[in-house]
Amino acid sequence: MSAPPASAVANLLSILDLERLEVNLFRGKSPQDGWQRVFGGQVIGQALVAACRTVEGRRPHSLHGYFVLPGDPKHPIIYDVERVRDGRSFSTRRVRAIQHGAAIFSLSASFHVEEEGAEHQFSMPDVPPPEALKSEADVRQLFHAHMSDAMKAYFARERPIEIRPVEFGRYTGEAQAEGKFHVWIRTTAPLPDDPVVHQCVLAYASDMTLLDAANVPHGRSFFDQSVQAASLDHAMWFHRPFRADDWLLYAHDSPSGQNSRGFTRGSIYTREGVLVASVAQEGLLREKKR
Repeated sequence: MSAPPASAVANLLSILDLERLEVNLFRGKSPQDGWQRVFGGQVIGQALVAACRTVEGRRPHSLHGYFVLPGDPKHPIIYDVERVRDGRSFSTRRVRAIQHGAAIFSLSASFHVEEEGAEHQFSMPDVPPPEALKSEADVRQLFHAHMSDAMKAYFARERPIEIRPVEFGRYTGEAQAEGKFHVWIRTTAPLPDDPVVHQCVLAYASDMTLLDAANVPHGRSFFDQSVQAASLDHAMWFHRPFRADDWLLYAHDSPSGQNSRGFTRGSIYTREGVLVASVAQEGLLREKKR
């Protein structure tokens, strides 16, 4: 039986609430949902939580991570934080995620005090509001026949992040030269008021759809099982305050694909048009051998 949305968000917050083992050393768990490897967004979010637990009075403004090995969801992940530097304005942390004695992910994060300064931003794309779009349940029903058994099981569970697609081309294999598409995202239940919680939850969610943009120029649908896909690295910049339990527009594109790798970018806006975060990622997109 599926958990209600509030339980799904509570489970996410529990996964992000790392156990402190020692100074600079934390342990994280994975949901036991039957997947063969740990979701990349989970490791990003947990590593950022570990870094944040070692910094006071400053919030993260950027992170850069590399996926080294697939994570094993049956075993805990150890997060080892190195306090690289604490300056007057910035703090730097380096985090290693470890399983079975080997690093599976590495992350560098930078923290900054609040400062006044000149501001500018790109305008938000002109898209319909989330209330005018099909719900995730409607989308699931619409494309149920095209899903593999694993995808059907995945979509049957209540998830902590609701996604409302603006365009449906990536579901049906419609090619778009620059890989552009948009989705609205938010948690399915309210979050605590702590701004760092919202940053870590958005870091988790930012890995859910981004690599799809590199498939769109080639007419490969969301349901295409002929491609081995995996995130290789992930970078994120937090620009302005936001709430991850309010609707956020996630605009995607893919400037380049080559050597079985796709480069993708994302811009995340509030519904009022405020640019709150930017994301970049390169991922493996390898044709499976028949």
